[in-house]
Amino acid sequence: MSFLKNLALLWIMIAMVTITPSAIAAGLTIKQITENGDLAGAVPRGLKYSPDGKRVTFLKASAEDARVLDLWEYNIADKKAQMLVRASDITGGEEKLSEEERGRRERMRITNLGIVDFSWSKDGTKLLFPLGGDLYEYSLENNKTNRLTNDEVYELDSRFSPLGNFVSFIEDDNIHIVDVKTKTQKTLTTSSSPTVKNGVAEFIAMEEMDRDTGYWWSDDEKYIAYIQFDEKSVDERGRYEIIRDGFNVLRERYPRAGTQNVTVRLGIMTIASGETKWVDLGSDQDIYLPRVAWVPDSSGIFYQVENRAQTRLELNFADAKSAVKRNILVEESDSWINLNHGLSFLKNGAEFLWQSERSGFNHIYHYKNDGTLINQLTDGDWVVSGTVKTDEKEGNIFFQANATDYLEQHLYKVALDSDRQTNPEKVTSEPGWHDITFSKVGDSYIDRYSTPDVPPQVSIHNLSGMREMWIEENRLDKNHPYYPYKDQHISPEFGTIKNKEGDILHYRLYKPANMEAGKKYPVIFALYGGPGSQLVRKAWDDPLHQVWAQDGYVVFTLDNRGTSNKGTKFAGSLYHRMGKVEVEDQVTGAEFLKQLDFVDAARIGVQGHSYGGYMVLMSMFTAPDIFKVGVSGAPVTDWRLYDTHYTERFLGLPGGKDEAYEKSSVFPYIEGLKGNLLIMHGLADDNVLFNHSSKLLDELQQRAIQFDFMAYPGETHRLGADRMRKRHVLETMKRYFDDHLK
Repeated sequence: MSFLKNLALLWIMIAMVTITPSAIAAGLTIKQITENGDLAGAVPRGLKYSPDGKRVTFLKASAEDARVLDLWEYNIADKKAQMLVRASDITGGEEKLSEEERGRRERMRITNLGIVDFSWSKDGTKLLFPLGGDLYEYSLENNKTNRLTNDEVYELDSRFSPLGNFVSFIEDDNIHIVDVKTKTQKTLTTSSSPTVKNGVAEFIAMEEMDRDTGYWWSDDEKYIAYIQFDEKSVDERGRYEIIRDGFNVLRERYPRAGTQNVTVRLGIMTIASGETKWVDLGSDQDIYLPRVAWVPDSSGIFYQVENRAQTRLELNFADAKSAVKRNILVEESDSWINLNHGLSFLKNGAEFLWQSERSGFNHIYHYKNDGTLINQLTDGDWVVSGTVKTDEKEGNIFFQANATDYLEQHLYKVALDSDRQTNPEKVTSEPGWHDITFSKVGDSYIDRYSTPDVPPQVSIHNLSGMREMWIEENRLDKNHPYYPYKDQHISPEFGTIKNKEGDILHYRLYKPANMEAGKKYPVIFALYGGPGSQLVRKAWDDPLHQVWAQDGYVVFTLDNRGTSNKGTKFAGSLYHRMGKVEVEDQVTGAEFLKQLDFVDAARIGVQGHSYGGYMVLMSMFTAPDIFKVGVSGAPVTDWRLYDTHYTERFLGLPGGKDEAYEKSSVFPYIEGLKGNLLIMHGLADDNVLFNHSSKLLDELQQRAIQFDFMAYPGETHRLGADRMRKRHVLETMKRYFDDHLK
């Protein structure tokens, strides 16, 4: 339930058609944000540089159906964008997903159809993409699309090999490759039983470890490293998916907290011979393998091993030819270790950069490849986020961080020989939130930038920070879908308060439109509150908050203890205390609001989804005199029902009295409910299973405690898969607040 994945479940509140500038309204409504296209504008997604750095390819919503993505390119020399492949030309407008692909997209939080992923060939002349269950190759040399596979089996996790000689993919839980020149196909792995899978990312890896693949090519194409896992020990149960006119019963293996995980092996296969050497992972088989990466010279792999408790992380090297391993370094924590993608190689693998929270904040460390520390590059009470680009020629490294403002994310640089640099040079200049994509060659980067008043813009910059060209300026002019509503746009206010522990808590506040002196207004807390999240940011926000504020609500969001980007002490406050410190801080936020003369302290509501849905329940049950109305979407209710990697990271392994699990469950507190509670859940949710809500519904009914409930047949964790259902979800939420807070 990591934030970058699960926040998207609630905040995909916009969709699907084009607006005309004449459709001017007095204020924004839910009907408008679900019918008038993506109000943020036609912002490119999936941005990637070509291998030669001469093009940027991206995905863009179709003009005919915003759910469908087409493949585009921006030619840097010509400064022109053009569509390369229209998905509907291939599918005819119809696309059916296999159960495996549907599950994979659910784990990756992909909500679209059409072309949702692509990869470049090494020479930069071809693009590979999956569509409708088959693989296609687009050639920039002749502007033609060729179909590479044509069968009944859905190919997954496809890509070009590093030198472009092969296309690889997963089919029937095994690795397959196709020779690009001869078109001959070869199966590299075979499974010894239905529960053994090769090259596939297991459920936990995709859902919680941000690892969406299970195989990795060496740069010289001589080897493939891959994970083999056996899920026979994982608890298998039937899961009902209730649809409008029936139900499906799916047999699936879901590793609930405290139960067995898959067992994993790590192999290195020589492509020519098909022989696999297995890496010795040690005697403890109850482990996780979150990361694997090839050394640039293809001499071996760096891989990470995490213990079940997630308090110890090893970085190891395994030789490509022999699979003999050696340890490089070890990270340990008294609470938990956060995974990241902060490993990058220098000098062809002789040195590497590593990110660690050992100081209490995530920073960059410079090592020799034998594990000898050269220097700690960054330091201070701020965090490095995202990947790192190294300019070895000039001796600089570039990285994203919040070094100057918790509310903003910028690109910074320090010299490679820096020693604990606490004041890095800021490269990006515009205040707000910058997401950076680097080119592997050349000296430029893509900046996806926004503020609370500026919708996302995409541009190319040189390494000094100077903008060289727009990919999508996305100007808020009369042609922009948000233009008819910009005069009613409410800019949020940001500030800080302190909790009883003395921690600084950041908040975002929208004041109601057309406020009247002396009038008091109801409040909606829009929260998530879980680990790995940061909602309070100077970035473009959910238009739903505009709807609420323009309709007379104070909309308030607070980043409580347990959330990210403030260091391990702040985040670790909820260790073995989930649902307690988060609510305490939200109560602190409510006490702050009560001091404002325009806030009606008797009319405070709270809304959240997933972990936010759990927070709604805990707030309503344990602070009922403050939170009078709650809308809880797809809530976790009993952490014993949630998955191993996420839950055990914060609560430990259940056993004995399970005190941490009992106190973090909602059930000991349900008698505290006094206000109006609406629970919403999709009946095909395979993340927070419907069991969470059904258990709560039954318990409330047994105690004759009144509540309201809305079920969504066929809907997964992200409620509202199409325009009208999304409208129903949002209007149901707003109606509930209108009925009970206004």
